[in-house]
Amino acid sequence: MKKSMQDLSIEKTGMKPVIRKIYDCLLTSYGPQGWWPLTELREAGGTNPTKTGSIQGYHPDDYTYPQTRSQQFEIICGALLTQNTSWIQVEKALLSLKDLLSLQQIHSFSPEAVLSLDQEILKEAIRPAGYYNQKAVRLKNLACWFSELGARIPARTELLSLKGVGPETADSILLYAFKQPSFVVDAYTKRIVTNLGLADEKASYNEIKALFEENLPEDLIVYQEYHALLVEHAKRYYQKKSTQINDVMLENIL
Repeated sequence: MKKSMQDLSIEKTGMKPVIRKIYDCLLTSYGPQGWWPLTELREAGGTNPTKTGSIQGYHPDDYTYPQTRSQQFEIICGALLTQNTSWIQVEKALLSLKDLLSLQQIHSFSPEAVLSLDQEILKEAIRPAGYYNQKAVRLKNLACWFSELGARIPARTELLSLKGVGPETADSILLYAFKQPSFVVDAYTKRIVTNLGLADEKASYNEIKALFEENLPEDLIVYQEYHALLVEHAKRYYQKKSTQINDVMLENIL
């Protein structure tokens, strides 16, 4: 499903204009990001639209993903594994896990396949993502949950009830795995909005989430792109952990 830049921009509404202006500025500057990256697309010669990452497997302009149950499960696994680590390390862990399954003649990346693995072997496979003892247990819990989910779309409260799934992980799973418009707030997003004076430094996750959701149309593509664009922008301007960032690009539109 291809979308033009004009289609992706947010039409003028009665909502808080600065939120819309930031999105349009980032989209014009960086273009569609094509999140969530998938190892399957990487192996098929996928692209990387950013200048800050080395990951392949993004799919800019194509919002049909995930297209399979396997891809859906991979996104869920990635959302858990990316806690407290970089995506580069998560990609290594996912590729290691898929290689391990392949060696055991398991060619489908599925919750059932993960559940069939010995716990120690699973830990070793996901070691690159860090906290592998804890994440291996939680990955199996997620696999068990997903295997029983069927075609049902989970509620956010259901995801939050799962061990190891906090607000950011739950929203990532909803937005990218289940294509539900639930805005994702990560550390980068908080740094940007607090630096620009749009939120207090003590603002909670839900307060920042509401800042975006109350001032954006409830649109899956906009939510996916906005989160990805904020990450790309932060990687360029907010890597140094300073209390005040000279964000010339966005400050000029406030």
